[in-house]
Amino acid sequence: MESSNLSQKAAAYLQTLCLEAPHRRVGSQGNRLATDRVARTMRALGWQVDCPEFACIDWLQGGARLTVQGDAFDVRVSPFSPGCRAEVPLVVVSTLDELEGAELSGRLVLVRGELAREQLSPKNFPFYNPDEHRRIVGLLEAKAPVAIVAPTSRNPELAGGVYPFPLIEDGDFDIPSVDMTEEEGQRLAARAGQEAVLVSEAARIAATGCNVLARRGPQDRRLVVCAHIDTKENTPGALDNAGGVIVLLLLAELLAGYDGELGIEIFVVNGEDYYAAPGEILYLQQNAGRMEQIRLAVNLDAVGHRQGATAFSLYGCPDEEAVAVRRALSRP
Repeated sequence: MESSNLSQKAAAYLQTLCLEAPHRRVGSQGNRLATDRVARTMRALGWQVDCPEFACIDWLQGGARLTVQGDAFDVRVSPFSPGCRAEVPLVVVSTLDELEGAELSGRLVLVRGELAREQLSPKNFPFYNPDEHRRIVGLLEAKAPVAIVAPTSRNPELAGGVYPFPLIEDGDFDIPSVDMTEEEGQRLAARAGQEAVLVSEAARIAATGCNVLARRGPQDRRLVVCAHIDTKENTPGALDNAGGVIVLLLLAELLAGYDGELGIEIFVVNGEDYYAAPGEILYLQQNAGRMEQIRLAVNLDAVGHRQGATAFSLYGCPDEEAVAVRRALSRP
């Protein structure tokens, strides 16, 4: 296949994944549309394709409002949080000692300072879950506040550079949670002890998702090439990770006539940007006791295209410089 033809196909796949099937969060219609189209493309190229399913939740939200004695504070619903409507006293905690000693039942708790310096691992996440995170989550659940408000810092290394980043992103954590900026958190902390009104509109919906596995040749000795297809909420996921999936689709076409001794497995993973990593967990379960059959695994993530003058990234760019670049691009 000529390189120009590859580029044309890549552009068409990008259009399909990011514009025709946007917001590929796990459990969503866009996610199901994307996995279905990838599976159909692989089958049309002559690959043996399986789409093992897993249970998950989809999540919808309609925003949040927080007021204290008539003064409004800017908040956003934490991903996968349940909704709530509450009018309760505000309590502020900044350290583990304060959290351990606080009475939080029937209250709204502002979790800030050292407790909110980094995103907490989902409580059932199997790959990374520090003891400190477990302790904070355990204390919050044991003390059972009505809801949590979390002002988080500006840190481009955390949660994809989002500000404020969500302190809690966990569908297994049942205390409603909203996030705000550090500046709003400082303003809200001064209202400790006063009655706060929080209305958060959100709902969890039972759903299913699937991986896509395309195979050629013997699978007892195989090369695995993988990329995740899901995205964070409200993102088209071009770099993270439609680019990786597009490489898999092009590879499937280039290897359509492959007949070597080493088997090939193209693994479209579903759930890397999801609190429970369901696609990865399902794959590990299905291959339990047989991982030695994989001779080499290659994972593709954040694959970009360097050709052209319009491809650039502001990741890690200082705020003032990023603002200047965006202003320049918006000029006619």
